[in-house]
Amino acid sequence: MYSIVEIKGVKSKYRCGYCGCGMGKVSFGMWAHAMTVQDYQDLVDRGWRRSGKYVYKPIMDETCCPQYTIRCHALNFQPSKTHKKNLKKMSKFLSKGEMPTECDGEPMDSVCEEGRPRETPKACSSDVQEPVDAVAPEKEAAPQPAQPDTPQQAPKPEAPITGPPAMPKPGVGADPSRPPCRKAKDLRKERRQQKEQQRQQEGGASSAGSAPACAPPTQSRTLEDLIAESLPEDAKHRLEVKLVPVSFEDPQFMATFDQSAALYARYQTAVHGDAPSECGESEFRRFLCDSPLEEETAPDGPEAGYGSFHQQYWLDGRIVAVGVIDVLPTCVSSVYLYYHPDCAALSLGTYSALREIAFTRQLQGQSPKLCYYYLGFYIHSCPKMRYKGQYRPSDLLCPETYAWVPIEQCVPRLESAAYARFNQDIDAVDERFLKDLDRVLVLHRRAVMPYAAYARKRRGPSDEREVEQYARLVGQACAERMLLYRA
Repeated sequence: MYSIVEIKGVKSKYRCGYCGCGMGKVSFGMWAHAMTVQDYQDLVDRGWRRSGKYVYKPIMDETCCPQYTIRCHALNFQPSKTHKKNLKKMSKFLSKGEMPTECDGEPMDSVCEEGRPRETPKACSSDVQEPVDAVAPEKEAAPQPAQPDTPQQAPKPEAPITGPPAMPKPGVGADPSRPPCRKAKDLRKERRQQKEQQRQQEGGASSAGSAPACAPPTQSRTLEDLIAESLPEDAKHRLEVKLVPVSFEDPQFMATFDQSAALYARYQTAVHGDAPSECGESEFRRFLCDSPLEEETAPDGPEAGYGSFHQQYWLDGRIVAVGVIDVLPTCVSSVYLYYHPDCAALSLGTYSALREIAFTRQLQGQSPKLCYYYLGFYIHSCPKMRYKGQYRPSDLLCPETYAWVPIEQCVPRLESAAYARFNQDIDAVDERFLKDLDRVLVLHRRAVMPYAAYARKRRGPSDEREVEQYARLVGQACAERMLLYRA
């Protein structure tokens, strides 16, 4: 099975939804008629992303807002306090039916510059919406809801205004007979220490007598524990997550197609302000159903196989959110998320990302190599897109050597410049750089041949420069495996 791609070329000087620049975006794109999961994995690991069947790569040293591929080490991920708060909020809603009044979690977007946003994209400028994973060369999608690096908390209510404060009376200063004031933090710490000492004393007394020894300290709860927290029998709501292959031959996918498409249209019009004609069934098919990835299975692969899937979130018997993902040989790659606008306060962007990390960990038990969760693009030059760096530990892809570097080492460099090389080894190079253009595989008149043979047959002006740019961006290994269609 071969991947078959067609060059679309450089797309430049078009509007950027991250910084608002009218002519700042630059990327190279190609149309994937078919693609193996291994070829797409290798492309993603060179900074490519897909939107539908359109696959593109930002020209990092030219585009106004460099987009760095980011991956999370799913097996070592530990939810932060904010993540735990999000999961508790969902649990409270399911058990008691209390919908939060404010959305305090950042949305997850599957970043792609030509596609549509995963949540509300108002990324860097308040009035600009930008796509996340490209839909097609001619239509961009806004990045998932670009949200701040630190999730915004609902503003605390201001104290009522009661007039100007009274002026202090003159005096001689602090009363020396009283102890100095102490910080609340120190007082809380002291109380914790006292309680701990009391527990230890009680434990020692129990062990000295006939009573059983005190129980060992409880361990921190895992992500899976927090997600699967048991609900009471009289819980107000029931949430179920179903994995459905993106295939028009799959009965479950077809049975839910109309409901899923209607939800997409409602999301796009309410959250992104699209006109109904911009988010109809044809757009839904092209953007989130048409995938170049061929379904594949392997003896050491996940039970559901590799390829493109919809993770459907069913609340009380109806779909309220859909996470579009690609399952690849070493990762789960987030593509897009859309949800019912009435559920915005549940911060489904964050919640779905945590569920997808847990799903990655589940798949790793079936396929040992599959241990990363790709969040799309990290855009440090846009503050509202930095939230992806909170899913730690995580790495960014060096745009010059394509080596993975811990994000902690990358951020200081990005503070100095929007574009940066992360690999600190000055002698390091791209290990899959283009070595031999003649060995690039070409599909011409239904025949597969190396570029050298094709160039001898070709009539008219040379296309060597265009093919060389393509091969340099995909790398020698992919250039020798994928078929480049030439008319």
